[in-house]
Amino acid sequence: MKVQCLNSSSIKTRNLIKKTFAELINEKKQLDKITVTELVKRAELTRSTFYTHYSDIYEVAQDYQLQTIELLCSEDLKLYSKQDIKNYFDNIIQCLKDNEETYKLLLSADESLLFLEKLQKIASQKIHNALVNCYENKFLDLDISFLMNGLLVELLKYFRNESDYSLDELLFNIKKWFDKIFN
Repeated sequence: MKVQCLNSSSIKTRNLIKKTFAELINEKKQLDKITVTELVKRAELTRSTFYTHYSDIYEVAQDYQLQTIELLCSEDLKLYSKQDIKNYFDNIIQCLKDNEETYKLLLSADESLLFLEKLQKIASQKIHNALVNCYENKFLDLDISFLMNGLLVELLKYFRNESDYSLDELLFNIKKWFDKIFN
């Protein structure tokens, strides 16, 4: 990101750019169909304001990804036990709930599949590292893969309005399956 020191005005501007970007991606369904010109016109910003904050449209998308990835990789979320992993699921779902409308817009686009793959790899690695010494099973990675891929498919369905379940119900069930697989 271009702006290094974020004051309240910069944060507001970046949030406006990201909100407008999310609206456009919902309409266009493809990242490569969105232009800076279109975004700044809709956001009622100048091109120079946009370029003060971002280099291009792809950097706006990356900003969303980094925000979520930072949550998943946060050093504050060290996982040492099975309970820590359940709390990790709580944190992920809470982040998604806090930004639900934005994720609904972003995950409706085809580019979201690559993003979800990144999330799956990061979360799976964190869970693997937490379980490797306490879960004696040669299928640890396979079990984690089934659990995380299932969760990500259901989250994608939820954010594309194709699910009959709420985020709370998904959280309840991921914890239930976690207990079944890893106990």
